[in-house]
Amino acid sequence: MKVKDKSENVMIMKLIDIETVERLAEIVSENDLGEICINSSGFGSVTIKGKKNIPAPPVMPMGISAPVAQQNNSVSAPSEKNDGEEVGNVIKSPIVGTFYSAPSPDKPPFVRVGDKVKKGDVVMIIESMKLMNEIQSEFNGTVDKILVSDGQAVEFDQPVMIIK
Repeated sequence: MKVKDKSENVMIMKLIDIETVERLAEIVSENDLGEICINSSGFGSVTIKGKKNIPAPPVMPMGISAPVAQQNNSVSAPSEKNDGEEVGNVIKSPIVGTFYSAPSPDKPPFVRVGDKVKKGDVVMIIESMKLMNEIQSEFNGTVDKILVSDGQAVEFDQPVMIIK
């Protein structure tokens, strides 16, 4: 609990009992709020600040695979054209982030259109919150289309690549 004007502390505490302050602190904590401020005309104010400082996730060095749980969400059922003809297996972005076709700007892309891939091959990186997530193919086949360009933002479940 932080009291903005310490000289008014006694007057405010007479108006607000300790149980009320504790309950307000619980509300801040339970709802992950930054702060609650109570103003009392003529008696000042009380501000209760929460622990809003959430540490950033660790940065994963390039060349290390993302957790399997993220990679398993990257694939959907076969894509179909309007006439019902199957066009291939679609790899979708498992997270919101930025698409990268290569491990770094000076390296060749993981795959190009026409390349053969096997299940488990890394086919792209999706950067999210400064974490580089290597996305693996869940299919054997040939890269038919890459639907986004290098450095483009992608949404969760957005089709990124088609494997035939």
